[in-house]
Amino acid sequence: MNLKFWQKSDKPKKKKSKTREWVDAIVFAVVAATLIRGLAVEAYTIPTSSMEKSMLVGDFLFVNKMAYGPRMPMTPISFPFAHNTMPLIGGKSYLDWIKLGYHRLPGFTTIKNNDVVVFNYPMEDFRPVDKQENYIKRCIGIPGDTIEVRNAQVYVNNKPGYVPPNYQAEYLVKTDGSAINDETLKDMDVTEGGPTNDAAVFDYHLTQANAEKISHMKNVLSVKENIYPKGQVEDPLFPYDEAHFSYNVDNYGPIVIPKKGVTVTLTPENIAIYKRIITVYEGNKDVDTIDVKDNKIFLDGKEITQYTFKMNYYWMMGDNRHNSADSRYWGFVPEDHIVGKAWLIWMSWDSNADFPNEIRWSRLFHFIH
Repeated sequence: MNLKFWQKSDKPKKKKSKTREWVDAIVFAVVAATLIRGLAVEAYTIPTSSMEKSMLVGDFLFVNKMAYGPRMPMTPISFPFAHNTMPLIGGKSYLDWIKLGYHRLPGFTTIKNNDVVVFNYPMEDFRPVDKQENYIKRCIGIPGDTIEVRNAQVYVNNKPGYVPPNYQAEYLVKTDGSAINDETLKDMDVTEGGPTNDAAVFDYHLTQANAEKISHMKNVLSVKENIYPKGQVEDPLFPYDEAHFSYNVDNYGPIVIPKKGVTVTLTPENIAIYKRIITVYEGNKDVDTIDVKDNKIFLDGKEITQYTFKMNYYWMMGDNRHNSADSRYWGFVPEDHIVGKAWLIWMSWDSNADFPNEIRWSRLFHFIH
């Protein structure tokens, strides 16, 4: 070791080999890309139609992680650029030997009502939080809001909520018995639905504009939005307690979004709403059982009457309201599951289109709102 570091050495520097230069370049690129992907911007693909027609299957977008503050890695040992599954060979892409707590750096803003948000699917608690599947929905409710759906119209704090310009719902189209031309539907970008058991009735997922167009077709007798009446229970919905909550997708709530620091009174009538928060989301996994006996609530045999939330929660819904697995089905999204804000569509690919129309040119570099 040269202790006289201020003196220049006469020894010539050893030149790196080409292999070493390539290795150094690859390592630098991987580290830089990992930091950018983890802390700033990450690419994401729309896999399902739950946000149609606001966002389309085949949209490639960037998620801005700095908007709400970058979330620090919670599972730090993982294969670069893989989310939860190894490419090609399958299997877990991470090791859960080391698990870190939830920490988030300061962001430019907070989640606002109607932001389009990417988050980890909260029902996959068999995986670490940051390795659960990524979902994208519109944030309908923020902490402290009261959410209700009345005849398919969302209400936030008892006021009509935002209706996205390309909001899509399920419509029943009655014709004179003849079908609507497939090419016409394709030109209108109607991609979901078809005939029912009644030869004269068709079930389509439509925007209001498309519903209006179809209503003026010569063979169409009526177009009516298919709204499930209040009290009619179809699918099992959160909080999975039909005795106290007879909800359906079009008539749901009211339900209050939990807010950090707020204390709620627990009762046999509302414990179903908060059970998963207490046992899964907020680190109380030592609590194995919640029982209701003699009109009292017991956690591991100890009576409890109140609970104070440790985190903020959010209510997410898809713009394709009749074809979206969202908070109506699985409840609240905890703040530690938030990945970032959907920001920009940089590519859009229509796999059903013919060459050379696969690329949806009008959607390129389209900001998300």
